[in-house]
Amino acid sequence: MSDALLLVGVLVAAFVGYNVGGATTGPAFGPAVGSNAISKVGAAALMTVFFFVGGWTLGREVVNTLGGDIVPNSLFSLEVSITVLFFIGGALFVGNVFGVPASTSMSAVGSIAGLGIATGEINWATMGVIVTWWLVAPVIAFWISGVIGRYFYAYLNRLVSIPRTDESTFVLDRSGPVPRITTGESANRREVVGTLVLIGIGCYMAFSSGASNVANAVAPLVGSGELAMNPAIILAAAATGLGAFTIARRTLETLGNDITDLPLTAAIVVAVVSATIISLLSAAGIPASFVVVATMSIIGLGWGRATRTTTISAGVRGRERTNVSVGALAADREGEPLPKIGDERPEEIPKTTDLFDPGTTARVILLQNVVPALATVGAYLTFRFVPVFGL
Repeated sequence: MSDALLLVGVLVAAFVGYNVGGATTGPAFGPAVGSNAISKVGAAALMTVFFFVGGWTLGREVVNTLGGDIVPNSLFSLEVSITVLFFIGGALFVGNVFGVPASTSMSAVGSIAGLGIATGEINWATMGVIVTWWLVAPVIAFWISGVIGRYFYAYLNRLVSIPRTDESTFVLDRSGPVPRITTGESANRREVVGTLVLIGIGCYMAFSSGASNVANAVAPLVGSGELAMNPAIILAAAATGLGAFTIARRTLETLGNDITDLPLTAAIVVAVVSATIISLLSAAGIPASFVVVATMSIIGLGWGRATRTTTISAGVRGRERTNVSVGALAADREGEPLPKIGDERPEEIPKTTDLFDPGTTARVILLQNVVPALATVGAYLTFRFVPVFGL
């Protein structure tokens, strides 16, 4: 019976990892796929490798936090571990139904916290630290991105913009006895360097995802003692890779096509800011949501660029100073940096709402907090009133 339950636990953990791969590969490599810098297969392969590296290095700290610091690991029987993983997977499903990527980290912590509250054995000090960083990290992402959007984006756009062509930057040359990777015929040095930077940032995001998300799939099983740390990380990485090679293809297609209508500079800024924050928190053993941090980074970047001010000469009696919001994310054309402050033409200045829809933003943020709350409440009610767990 124990072996059968362990098999069920492994399958549920693999299901969670599978969904993580499907949900996170697109945000990591969507810009690279959309710009023909790399194929979907190549993106999936890199996602698998760097997710594993992130989980194998920094991810162990997060596994320890979820597997024994929030509640005693003695609570993680196989039945309890499977139930916790069920609520994590359920949170992913609810988020997908509403078209909003749910936070697996917040859902995992919520499920485990529900267990701790139901049994009266939750470590409130650890929960306090985690929740504090949940509140602080998005604010940090917002303001860093806001400052970049307001003061530095135009200069960054000149540096990192990549000219788009219909041909892939790198192609596989099969003319010789051994296939080798070469640059395309129309690729120039700037395009090659920019493409390598873009792929590198995708790998960095995959590393960050592994550091944060590997625990969401296997921490309860590790905490129960039924699965050792190293095999658990390999299981999570393999399941994530399977999701990256299969269901992530649709996400890559969507994000790859959609991202071509936006400047790659914005995607790079959001990726670097978000991945750095999540990696630092993971190194400290704090599970945090890349989705929430990235969302606030996007909002901060749009807000910063929308609030750039310009002085316009008007009237017949002299100069009148007028503040004008400058549209950015939706207005940039590829390869064309923002005008300098004061050089914008009125017809090129869209409304602030062109950058992000406040209604949609509110819905996303609301659901990203409601879904983990549902996981917490569901876990609490289950562990509190269902007697089969023997808690």
